[in-house]
Amino acid sequence: MSDFNDSIPEVRWYVAHTYSGYENKVKTNLEKIVENRGLQHLIKDVRVPVEVTVENEGEEDEKQVEEKIFPSYVLVKMLMTDESWHVVRNIRGVTGFVGPGSKPVPLTDEEVEAIGVESFAKELDYKVGDSVKITGGPLAGFIGVVQEISDDKKKIKVIASMFGRETPVELDSDSVQAIV
Repeated sequence: MSDFNDSIPEVRWYVAHTYSGYENKVKTNLEKIVENRGLQHLIKDVRVPVEVTVENEGEEDEKQVEEKIFPSYVLVKMLMTDESWHVVRNIRGVTGFVGPGSKPVPLTDEEVEAIGVESFAKELDYKVGDSVKITGGPLAGFIGVVQEISDDKKKIKVIASMFGRETPVELDSDSVQAIV
């Protein structure tokens, strides 16, 4: 297990495999152990991703039901060390981590965002008022001025000059680049 310490330590999301139906028990037990042993510096968060759906049982009877998105899996945000690996691996109901052999593989930031567990703020190299070149989509090659940036920095509004007219266009933030 000592190969965990060979790389630069970083808190990442890992996936633990559990017995079917044990997801919530594993989450609860792991949170209790983290609290009791003071391991908050190693294990930051534990999640069982769920989706809430509404079922109609009659004309007026609506019931909200939580369905697990990934049955038999629990997501753990942790600093992978021998101690944290041992704690998670030995929780009743955990069969192991997702990864080859006994070496857990962390989820990428893109996978974490796609699952909806956590989102990461993008760093943009432009701000409101800067001139940008549109690099993607049907307006590729046009120049515009950034008018607005969404809070999550995924969408921007650009005033593009097309055929002598200024036209507001909403774009993905990665489909433009700053003009230096």
